Amino acid sequence: MSLQADLITLLPELVLGVGTLVLLIGGVSAGDRATGIVSWAAVALIAVAAGIVYAHDAPASAFAGAFVVDGFARFLKLLILLGSALSIVLAREFNALERRERFELPILMLLATLGMLLMVSASSFIALYLGLELQSLALYVLAAFNRDSLRSTEAGLKYFVLGALSSGMLLYGASLIYGFTGTISFTGIAHAANPGSIGLVFGLVFLFAGFCFKVSAVPFHMWTPDVYEGAPTPITAFFAAAPKVAGIAMFVRAAVAAFPGIAAEWQHILVFVSIASMLLGSFAAIGQRNIKRLMAYS
Repeated sequence: MSLQADLITLLPELVLGVGTLVLLIGGVSAGDRATGIVSWAAVALIAVAAGIVYAHDAPASAFAGAFVVDGFARFLKLLILLGSALSIVLAREFNALERRERFELPILMLLATLGMLLMVSASSFIALYLGLELQSLALYVLAAFNRDSLRSTEAGLKYFVLGALSSGMLLYGASLIYGFTGTISFTGIAHAANPGSIGLVFGLVFLFAGFCFKVSAVPFHMWTPDVYEGAPTPITAFFAAAPKVAGIAMFVRAAVAAFPGIAAEWQHILVFVSIASMLLGSFAAIGQRNIKRLMAYS
């Protein structure tokens, strides 16, 4: 496939990325007084990207299969873009009332959204990690965005430290899987995976541990209540919406596309994590007195 066809396949991400850089330059030039313009321009940019996603309905792949666009990816991308646009509008109104308008906020939300779109389309571990880290680095800053609040600073620090740990676990699992299959492509792993390989199962456990952290699943949920409570309210709403959709998409894509032949092994992990998350979330939420901590346990 030609470079032009690859770029057309990733046109929504390119539009979002280039547009974000243009808004960043404009924001730096104009300062915080341009926050309103940057926010509405960010929403318009998301609308353009959503229109492109909706218009390109034919399945396609890009960069030797590293990224794929299918019905699953299109639907979840539209959900992510919708959640991001609503969060930017909410943050703009909230910060205007609090007199804390800063143009960096919509820029960071756009960068996180770009990472989420790449995660949803990723069909190899390198593409997946690229999107994941782009999302995560922006979210770390967003969690600590209210620099005058001790809770917000603490939330950003906790999220950064534990997020780095989870990324390391995910990367270690991916390296083990690569070592035992010889490929990083999900399609190649599906063909090369040996159901009896203990090393592959170990790699899968580390990989899923990293995924569970990103979707706040038990027993890797410990960061969520503190981060949700400490982050500004619009950022908490953003955390509870778009990144969760991207995390579940990453989980489903990696598990189903890369490991269909050893589903019996990873299904047990998912069953345990699902039941534990529902039980702990239900009972731990009963004693909460803060609505944002309640959202975290939900």
